[in-house]
Amino acid sequence: MFVILGGSGYVGTAFQKQLQGLSLPFEVVTRSTVDYSNEAMLVRFLMERRPEFLINAAGYTGRPNVDACEVHRTECLQGNAVLPGIVRSACEKMGVPWGHVSSGCVYTGTQPDGSGFRETDPPNFSFRQNNCSFYSGCKALGEEILADAENCFVWRLRIPFNEVDGPRNYISKMMRYDCLLKATNSLSQLDEFAAACIACWTRRVPFGVYNLTNPGSVTTEDVVRLIKKHGLTQKAFRFFESEDQFMQQAAKTPRSNCVLDTARAESLALPMTPVMDALETAMRRWNA
Repeated sequence: MFVILGGSGYVGTAFQKQLQGLSLPFEVVTRSTVDYSNEAMLVRFLMERRPEFLINAAGYTGRPNVDACEVHRTECLQGNAVLPGIVRSACEKMGVPWGHVSSGCVYTGTQPDGSGFRETDPPNFSFRQNNCSFYSGCKALGEEILADAENCFVWRLRIPFNEVDGPRNYISKMMRYDCLLKATNSLSQLDEFAAACIACWTRRVPFGVYNLTNPGSVTTEDVVRLIKKHGLTQKAFRFFESEDQFMQQAAKTPRSNCVLDTARAESLALPMTPVMDALETAMRRWNA
Protein backbone atom coordinates (compact mmCIF):
# COMPACT_ATOMS: atom_id res chain seq x y z
CA MET A 1 0.00 0.00 0.00
CA PHE A 2 1.08 3.56 -0.79
CA VAL A 3 0.55 6.45 1.62
CA ILE A 4 0.16 9.99 0.26
CA LEU A 5 0.75 12.88 2.64
CA GLY A 6 -1.12 15.94 1.41
CA GLY A 7 -3.01 13.69 -0.98
CA SER A 8 -6.03 15.96 -1.33
CA GLY A 9 -4.05 18.86 -2.83
CA TYR A 10 -3.34 19.71 -6.46
CA VAL A 11 -0.30 17.45 -6.79
CA GLY A 12 -1.59 14.82 -4.37
CA THR A 13 -4.75 14.40 -6.44
CA ALA A 14 -2.62 13.66 -9.50
CA PHE A 15 -0.89 10.89 -7.54
CA GLN A 16 -4.28 9.46 -6.60
CA LYS A 17 -5.33 9.39 -10.26
CA GLN A 18 -2.18 7.56 -11.34
CA LEU A 19 -2.32 4.99 -8.55
CA GLN A 20 -5.98 4.30 -9.31
CA GLY A 21 -5.11 3.79 -12.97
CA LEU A 22 -2.44 1.26 -12.00
CA SER A 23 -4.79 -0.49 -9.53
CA LEU A 24 -2.28 0.14 -6.75
CA PRO A 25 -3.83 0.49 -3.27
CA PHE A 26 -3.21 3.75 -1.43
CA GLU A 27 -4.34 5.80 1.54
CA VAL A 28 -4.63 9.59 1.49
CA VAL A 29 -3.43 11.28 4.67
CA THR A 30 -4.42 14.85 5.50
CA ARG A 31 -3.48 16.93 8.54
CA SER A 32 -7.04 16.52 9.79
CA THR A 33 -6.69 12.71 9.91
CA VAL A 34 -3.04 12.43 11.03
CA ASP A 35 -0.91 15.36 12.14
CA TYR A 36 2.13 14.28 10.13
CA SER A 37 4.01 17.40 11.26
CA ASN A 38 4.26 15.59 14.60
CA GLU A 39 6.95 12.94 14.20
CA ALA A 40 5.67 10.71 16.99
CA MET A 41 2.19 10.65 15.44
CA LEU A 42 3.60 9.91 11.99
CA VAL A 43 5.77 7.08 13.35
CA ARG A 44 2.75 5.59 15.11
CA PHE A 45 0.71 5.80 11.90
CA LEU A 46 3.46 4.11 9.86
CA MET A 47 3.79 1.41 12.49
CA GLU A 48 0.07 0.68 12.20
CA ARG A 49 -0.20 0.80 8.40
CA ARG A 50 3.20 -0.58 7.34
CA PRO A 51 3.05 1.02 3.87
CA GLU A 52 5.14 -0.21 0.97
CA PHE A 53 6.01 3.37 0.00
CA LEU A 54 5.23 6.92 1.17
CA ILE A 55 4.74 9.98 -1.03
CA ASN A 56 5.14 13.42 0.54
CA ALA A 57 3.04 15.79 -1.58
CA ALA A 58 2.46 18.16 1.33
CA GLY A 59 3.93 21.63 1.42
CA TYR A 60 3.05 25.32 1.34
CA THR A 61 2.88 27.09 -2.02
CA GLY A 62 0.90 30.23 -1.17
CA ARG A 63 -2.45 31.40 -2.51
CA PRO A 64 -3.11 32.84 -5.02
CA ASN A 65 0.62 32.75 -5.82
CA VAL A 66 4.11 32.61 -4.35
CA ASP A 67 3.86 36.22 -3.12
CA ALA A 68 1.73 34.91 -0.24
CA CYS A 69 4.78 33.03 1.08
CA GLU A 70 6.40 36.38 1.83
CA VAL A 71 3.56 37.07 4.27
CA HIS A 72 2.98 33.57 5.68
CA ARG A 73 6.63 32.79 6.31
CA THR A 74 6.08 30.51 9.29
CA GLU A 75 3.76 28.24 7.31
CA CYS A 76 6.11 28.29 4.32
CA LEU A 77 9.16 27.39 6.43
CA GLN A 78 7.34 24.64 8.30
CA GLY A 79 5.75 23.09 5.20
CA ASN A 80 8.74 23.22 2.86
CA ALA A 81 11.85 23.02 5.05
CA VAL A 82 10.89 21.55 8.44
CA LEU A 83 8.34 18.94 7.34
CA PRO A 84 10.68 17.07 4.97
CA GLY A 85 13.04 16.50 7.90
CA ILE A 86 10.21 15.16 10.06
CA VAL A 87 9.06 12.78 7.32
CA ARG A 88 12.63 11.66 6.73
CA SER A 89 13.17 10.85 10.39
CA ALA A 90 9.90 8.94 10.71
CA CYS A 91 10.45 6.94 7.50
CA GLU A 92 14.02 6.04 8.43
CA LYS A 93 12.95 4.91 11.89
CA MET A 94 10.29 2.66 10.36
CA GLY A 95 12.31 1.56 7.33
CA VAL A 96 9.78 2.99 4.85
CA PRO A 97 11.10 4.07 1.42
CA TRP A 98 9.63 7.35 0.28
CA GLY A 99 9.58 10.22 -2.19
CA HIS A 100 9.43 13.97 -1.63
CA VAL A 101 7.91 16.48 -4.06
CA SER A 102 10.42 19.31 -4.32
CA SER A 103 10.67 22.12 -6.86
CA GLY A 104 12.80 23.27 -9.77
CA CYS A 105 12.34 26.77 -8.35
CA VAL A 106 15.60 26.33 -6.45
CA TYR A 107 17.31 27.52 -9.67
CA THR A 108 17.15 30.62 -11.80
CA GLY A 109 18.39 31.06 -15.37
CA THR A 110 20.51 28.48 -17.16
CA GLN A 111 24.09 27.23 -17.14
CA PRO A 112 26.62 29.67 -18.68
CA ASP A 113 26.45 27.70 -21.94
CA GLY A 114 22.65 27.89 -22.00
CA SER A 115 22.07 24.30 -20.92
CA GLY A 116 19.85 23.26 -18.02
CA PHE A 117 20.79 22.64 -14.42
CA ARG A 118 21.59 19.05 -13.50
CA GLU A 119 20.58 17.29 -10.29
CA THR A 120 24.16 17.63 -9.00
CA ASP A 121 24.28 21.41 -9.46
CA PRO A 122 23.87 23.33 -6.20
CA PRO A 123 20.76 25.54 -6.13
CA ASN A 124 21.48 29.12 -7.18
CA PHE A 125 18.12 30.56 -6.13
CA SER A 126 18.36 29.96 -2.40
CA PHE A 127 19.07 31.74 0.86
CA ARG A 128 22.74 30.83 0.40
CA GLN A 129 23.22 31.99 -3.18
CA ASN A 130 20.83 34.66 -4.41
CA ASN A 131 18.08 37.20 -3.83
CA CYS A 132 15.45 34.47 -3.94
CA SER A 133 11.79 34.25 -3.01
CA PHE A 134 11.08 32.94 0.48
CA TYR A 135 9.35 29.94 -1.09
CA SER A 136 12.40 28.97 -3.17
CA GLY A 137 14.72 29.48 -0.22
CA CYS A 138 12.61 27.14 1.92
CA LYS A 139 12.43 24.51 -0.84
CA ALA A 140 16.23 24.60 -1.15
CA LEU A 141 16.56 24.14 2.63
CA GLY A 142 14.22 21.14 2.39
CA GLU A 143 16.53 19.57 -0.17
CA GLU A 144 19.55 20.21 2.06
CA ILE A 145 17.83 18.34 4.87
CA LEU A 146 17.38 15.35 2.55
CA ALA A 147 20.86 15.46 1.01
CA ASP A 148 21.98 12.13 2.53
CA ALA A 149 18.57 10.60 3.22
CA GLU A 150 18.23 6.83 3.04
CA ASN A 151 15.85 5.19 0.54
CA CYS A 152 14.50 8.53 -0.61
CA PHE A 153 13.60 10.13 -3.93
CA VAL A 154 13.58 13.91 -4.34
CA TRP A 155 11.34 14.80 -7.29
CA ARG A 156 11.64 18.29 -8.73
CA LEU A 157 8.35 19.59 -10.12
CA ARG A 158 8.38 22.74 -12.24
CA ILE A 159 5.34 24.89 -13.17
CA PRO A 160 2.69 22.15 -13.47
CA PHE A 161 0.02 22.04 -16.17
CA ASN A 162 -2.43 19.66 -17.83
CA GLU A 163 -5.69 19.91 -19.79
CA VAL A 164 -7.92 20.74 -16.80
CA ASP A 165 -8.59 24.43 -16.21
CA GLY A 166 -7.88 25.47 -12.63
CA PRO A 167 -6.11 28.05 -10.44
CA ARG A 168 -2.90 26.01 -10.11
CA ASN A 169 -2.61 25.13 -13.81
CA TYR A 170 0.11 27.13 -15.60
CA ILE A 171 -1.99 27.49 -18.76
CA SER A 172 -4.92 28.82 -16.74
CA LYS A 173 -2.63 31.25 -14.93
CA MET A 174 -1.28 32.54 -18.22
CA MET A 175 -4.79 33.30 -19.46
CA ARG A 176 -5.71 35.19 -16.28
CA TYR A 177 -3.10 37.88 -16.80
CA ASP A 178 -3.04 40.62 -19.41
CA CYS A 179 0.68 41.30 -19.10
CA LEU A 180 3.27 38.50 -18.88
CA LEU A 181 6.99 38.36 -18.19
CA LYS A 182 9.15 37.26 -21.11
CA ALA A 183 11.00 34.22 -19.78
CA THR A 184 12.24 30.73 -20.67
CA ASN A 185 11.27 27.81 -18.45
CA SER A 186 11.09 24.08 -17.97
CA LEU A 187 7.56 22.80 -17.25
CA SER A 188 6.03 19.62 -15.82
CA GLN A 189 2.89 18.04 -17.25
CA LEU A 190 1.27 17.18 -13.91
CA ASP A 191 -0.06 13.71 -14.71
CA GLU A 192 3.18 12.68 -16.41
CA PHE A 193 5.09 13.99 -13.40
CA ALA A 194 3.05 11.85 -11.01
CA ALA A 195 3.42 8.82 -13.29
CA ALA A 196 7.20 9.30 -13.44
CA CYS A 197 7.41 9.59 -9.66
CA ILE A 198 5.50 6.36 -9.15
CA ALA A 199 7.63 4.64 -11.82
CA CYS A 200 10.73 5.55 -9.81
CA TRP A 201 9.53 3.17 -7.12
CA THR A 202 7.71 0.48 -9.11
CA ARG A 203 10.70 0.11 -11.44
CA ARG A 204 13.18 0.44 -8.56
CA VAL A 205 15.37 3.11 -10.15
CA PRO A 206 18.21 4.38 -7.94
CA PHE A 207 17.22 6.65 -5.07
CA GLY A 208 18.23 10.29 -5.32
CA VAL A 209 17.26 13.59 -6.93
CA TYR A 210 15.38 13.71 -10.25
CA ASN A 211 14.47 16.68 -12.44
CA LEU A 212 11.01 15.54 -13.55
CA THR A 213 10.20 18.14 -16.16
CA ASN A 214 9.19 17.50 -19.74
CA PRO A 215 12.29 17.48 -21.95
CA GLY A 216 13.04 20.85 -23.52
CA SER A 217 12.04 24.36 -22.53
CA VAL A 218 9.56 26.99 -23.70
CA THR A 219 9.29 30.75 -23.73
CA THR A 220 6.28 32.69 -22.53
CA GLU A 221 5.69 33.73 -26.14
CA ASP A 222 5.67 30.05 -27.21
CA VAL A 223 2.88 29.29 -24.76
CA VAL A 224 0.84 32.35 -25.79
CA ARG A 225 1.08 31.30 -29.46
CA LEU A 226 -0.25 27.84 -28.58
CA ILE A 227 -3.06 29.30 -26.47
CA LYS A 228 -4.20 31.40 -29.42
CA LYS A 229 -3.67 28.61 -31.93
CA HIS A 230 -6.05 26.36 -29.99
CA GLY A 231 -8.59 29.15 -29.44
CA LEU A 232 -8.42 29.16 -25.63
CA THR A 233 -8.47 32.96 -25.71
CA GLN A 234 -7.85 35.62 -28.29
CA LYS A 235 -7.07 38.50 -25.98
CA ALA A 236 -4.09 40.67 -26.79
CA PHE A 237 -1.36 39.83 -24.30
CA ARG A 238 1.25 42.39 -23.40
CA PHE A 239 4.74 41.58 -22.11
CA PHE A 240 7.09 42.96 -19.49
CA GLU A 241 10.41 43.42 -21.24
CA SER A 242 12.54 42.91 -18.12
CA GLU A 243 12.30 41.37 -14.67
CA ASP A 244 12.92 44.81 -13.14
CA GLN A 245 9.80 46.11 -14.85
CA PHE A 246 7.89 43.02 -13.72
CA MET A 247 9.00 43.51 -10.11
CA GLN A 248 8.08 47.19 -10.13
CA GLN A 249 4.60 46.67 -11.52
CA ALA A 250 3.33 43.17 -10.81
CA ALA A 251 5.21 41.13 -8.19
CA LYS A 252 6.26 41.37 -4.57
CA THR A 253 9.07 38.83 -4.71
CA PRO A 254 11.57 37.61 -7.37
CA ARG A 255 10.41 34.72 -9.55
CA SER A 256 12.42 31.68 -10.57
CA ASN A 257 12.65 31.29 -14.34
CA CYS A 258 14.93 28.39 -15.16
CA VAL A 259 15.75 25.41 -17.34
CA LEU A 260 16.46 21.97 -15.89
CA ASP A 261 18.46 19.18 -17.49
CA THR A 262 16.41 15.99 -17.84
CA ALA A 263 19.13 13.62 -19.02
CA ARG A 264 19.02 11.49 -15.87
CA ALA A 265 15.28 10.87 -16.09
CA GLU A 266 15.48 10.30 -19.85
CA SER A 267 18.28 7.74 -19.42
CA LEU A 268 15.91 5.70 -17.24
CA ALA A 269 13.00 6.12 -19.68
CA LEU A 270 10.79 7.80 -17.09
CA PRO A 271 7.51 8.72 -18.84
CA MET A 272 7.79 12.42 -19.82
CA THR A 273 7.06 13.60 -23.38
CA PRO A 274 8.77 16.63 -24.98
CA VAL A 275 7.36 19.82 -23.50
CA MET A 276 5.96 21.31 -26.72
CA ASP A 277 4.16 18.05 -27.49
CA ALA A 278 2.76 17.94 -23.94
CA LEU A 279 1.50 21.53 -24.21
CA GLU A 280 -0.08 20.86 -27.60
CA THR A 281 -1.89 17.83 -26.22
CA ALA A 282 -3.14 19.70 -23.13
CA MET A 283 -4.54 22.56 -25.17
CA ARG A 284 -6.10 20.27 -27.77
CA ARG A 285 -7.93 18.46 -24.94
CA TRP A 286 -8.60 21.61 -22.92
CA ASN A 287 -11.44 21.17 -20.42
CA ALA A 288 -12.75 24.42 -19.00
